[in-house]
Amino acid sequence: MLFQRKWILVSMALAALTLAAPHDARAFCGFYVGKADEPLVNHASQVVIAHHDDKTVISLMNDYQGEPSDFALVVPVPVVLQKGQVHIGDRELFQKIDAYSSPRLVEYYDPDPCQTMNSEMPMAAGGMMLHREAAAPSQAEAKALGVTVEAEYTVGEYDIVILSAKESSGLQTWLQQSGYKIPLGADRALEPYIRSDMKFFVAKVNLTEHNRTGLTYLRPLQFAFESPKFMLPIRLGMINSQGPQDLVVYMLTENGRVETTNYRTVKLPTGMDIPEYVRDDFGGFYKAMFDEQVKRNDMRAVFTEYVWNMGWCDPCAGPPLSRDELKNLGVFWLDDQEGGVAPMFRRPGGFMPYQPGGPMPVLLTRLHVRYSADTFPEDLIFQETQDQENFQARYVMHRPWDGSPTACEGARNYFDELNKRKAHEAETLADLTGWNLQDVIKKAGLSPESQPKPWWQGIWGS
Repeated sequence: MLFQRKWILVSMALAALTLAAPHDARAFCGFYVGKADEPLVNHASQVVIAHHDDKTVISLMNDYQGEPSDFALVVPVPVVLQKGQVHIGDRELFQKIDAYSSPRLVEYYDPDPCQTMNSEMPMAAGGMMLHREAAAPSQAEAKALGVTVEAEYTVGEYDIVILSAKESSGLQTWLQQSGYKIPLGADRALEPYIRSDMKFFVAKVNLTEHNRTGLTYLRPLQFAFESPKFMLPIRLGMINSQGPQDLVVYMLTENGRVETTNYRTVKLPTGMDIPEYVRDDFGGFYKAMFDEQVKRNDMRAVFTEYVWNMGWCDPCAGPPLSRDELKNLGVFWLDDQEGGVAPMFRRPGGFMPYQPGGPMPVLLTRLHVRYSADTFPEDLIFQETQDQENFQARYVMHRPWDGSPTACEGARNYFDELNKRKAHEAETLADLTGWNLQDVIKKAGLSPESQPKPWWQGIWGS
């Protein structure tokens, strides 16, 4: 039987922000179920969702910490998934889509004020070791608990089971009788999914098959299904969360930007000029900036980091994914129509055929959310809009001209304006991140006197 071996049930982790200097971000849509008290930490995972009409393909990749001999994940899904609907993905595609859509720093060089030519150069900047075996309840025992094994099969290095349940207490009892330690409050978290008639996708690692791959990491899991529900479950993961969690979702759609319908979707500040020294720690700057935006929105908003057609970028932090790579991430609508007709995609004013090297009928929306049980009491519900306006979380650094203030009259004016610009950049950085303005001025190499005076100073002669 599939269950007659030792294994650990571990939740799916959704996504974490990856930059040149990533911060520790965690996100879970399931919960840990272990057989001991020491938690298994899920550190950095990602999710890609390709959605068109009522068809959805979800790709998951987990990067876990700990020393389990086995682990598994549990994910609420709207339908029973058959073997052909589950696939093993490619980890490199997650790295590519992250690089392509990552927030970026651009660098420009100031022109020579004594000449008219311009110069510009862009730059992309809980589970535990198992100590005993526990046989799962028989089919008859499971049925008595209101739990049904809808399907079971092996895909790659994963043994997969699809469960349904009539009540959360029965499902919790089934897991406990199978030898799993259930987090406190799991039955309450499971209940809304059972009421919604959702199933439970459970995938455990088959160590024999995993060893045959010769890989030191677990490959991504992908599953495809058809359902009117366009959502992502996040509530289960809050059971054993030790604090706020971060989630990054890469949404691939045909016609427009994706937003959440049950939470505010907010575009991050972008296009700001910031001091030169940020170049050496762009990851640290971005983390602080995102922290500040989360704080200002009371941790109750979903942030848009990127919206762009996958056929090009202007420029992007990494190259766009190829047509075949997008199909491997689940973009099924790229298949040619019968007779070799190229697929059509919607543009303002009508439809246009896809041309190699040009825009594609695929739009990427990158969403980033930090959430807790108090601030995000519901799962994320999405909708595709008709908005195709490009957007990047993008920040600008200017390199000053290195000439002499006495070179020409234009040079004198340039340096007067340069000092004002640097002071403004310092103020902008302090406002974006919440950093102390005096500290920013010092790191930017400015004197305290360079700080702009308040606009109201001098109005009454004071």
